[in-house]
Amino acid sequence: MELLSPRVDFVFKRIFGTEENKDILVSFLNAVFEDSGQPLVDDVEILDPFLHKDALLDKESVLDVKARTESGMLVDVEVQLWNRKDIEKRTLYYWAKLFEGQLSEGHSYWELHKAVTINVVDFDCIPTDQYHSTFHLREDRTGISFSDLEEIHFVELRKLKEQSVGLERRLVRWMLFFIAKSREQLEELAEMDPAIKKAKTTLEFLSQDEEARRLYEQRLKWKMTYEAEIHGAREEGREEGKRHAKQEVAKRLLRMGLTVEQVAEGTGLSREEIAAIQKEVE
Repeated sequence: MELLSPRVDFVFKRIFGTEENKDILVSFLNAVFEDSGQPLVDDVEILDPFLHKDALLDKESVLDVKARTESGMLVDVEVQLWNRKDIEKRTLYYWAKLFEGQLSEGHSYWELHKAVTINVVDFDCIPTDQYHSTFHLREDRTGISFSDLEEIHFVELRKLKEQSVGLERRLVRWMLFFIAKSREQLEELAEMDPAIKKAKTTLEFLSQDEEARRLYEQRLKWKMTYEAEIHGAREEGREEGKRHAKQEVAKRLLRMGLTVEQVAEGTGLSREEIAAIQKEVE
């Protein structure tokens, strides 16, 4: 049976966002933090660990894994399959909600902890060749950090070049887990990393579960429908733009004294359309 893709948010949450698999999440977080020179974590508390079935297609379902470390730091891990052209605003929104959600009425600002958002994306996002980018709030000219409470990561799967980076980096191994094309590749990764081995076992179990596969296929169907609608809207917009341009050319030609037949032949518009345009310019 074909394995489900861990890049689909529903599957991702089942692997990384459950209490029994929090050691897998710790391993992935430390792979990201280790790669960017940030402090590692020893343990996490999974927050809101389950994705309710009736919310599978809701906007909120993209908030994939939320956790709190032993130091109180909050972490939100997102996985995005396709580019909706809003990743920057979406990331800032989720980070802001994560940060401000710590305070309830009557509490002090001193109680706020660091908030981290990690984006795993299956498209080119940041204008750089590196597959992992880390952002903090800094002063432009001096590079002085504003605070250590904000941190945003982008892990771009399509920028990974296995032949040039090797398997010694833990983050590279996790990225290869997400994009593995065969069971053999997963087996190799599992032999190198116990956490990936456990993630692989979870993935294989999910792939054999009929309900999980139904939800998975439902999610993919929604994705394909969304992409088809966006593509159709773009095509419709392009066609409308072309027609508008032809109409503007027709107006100029009519003002120059060309006949309806000549303008129709030159623009490809019908004689009826040219006749209607002619009434506008008279």
